[in-house]
Amino acid sequence: MFRGLYPRLAGWCRRLVDDDGTAHEIAAEAFTRLWARWTKVDEPTGFLYVTAANLVRDHWRRMDRERRALRRAEQEESVRQTAEGDEPSVRLLVQSLPERLRDPVLLYYFADLPVREVAARLGRAEGTVKSDLHTARELLRATLGGFHDPIR
Repeated sequence: MFRGLYPRLAGWCRRLVDDDGTAHEIAAEAFTRLWARWTKVDEPTGFLYVTAANLVRDHWRRMDRERRALRRAEQEESVRQTAEGDEPSVRLLVQSLPERLRDPVLLYYFADLPVREVAARLGRAEGTVKSDLHTARELLRATLGGFHDPIR
């Protein structure tokens, strides 16, 4: 069974993850999980593909988290480098905000839309947009440190 199914399963995984090593790890793990439940599985082929699909999904989630963390670290580093030198640029500071805070800031302060309009465009309640704007201002204030005039 292993000889017959493993190459197809690994090839299927390879097309999904675009990496030979990861595809073989996922296919091998699917077979390991099948072996652990051998007496309880009625349809081994289906079990293998469903298990492999779940493992591929886990891999995608992990890669997405790593990409987001790397992007966040790069943004923070660029802000930190700017803060160590001259006065940090507003563009870099706004870029360093999390997306859920950045979008309201861009729409409210840069596109000059009222809170009601920002809320409608983002599909959020007006109170949520006001709270997000407040949180963003606090984060920017903390990041600016001594570079700013008091924000009121």
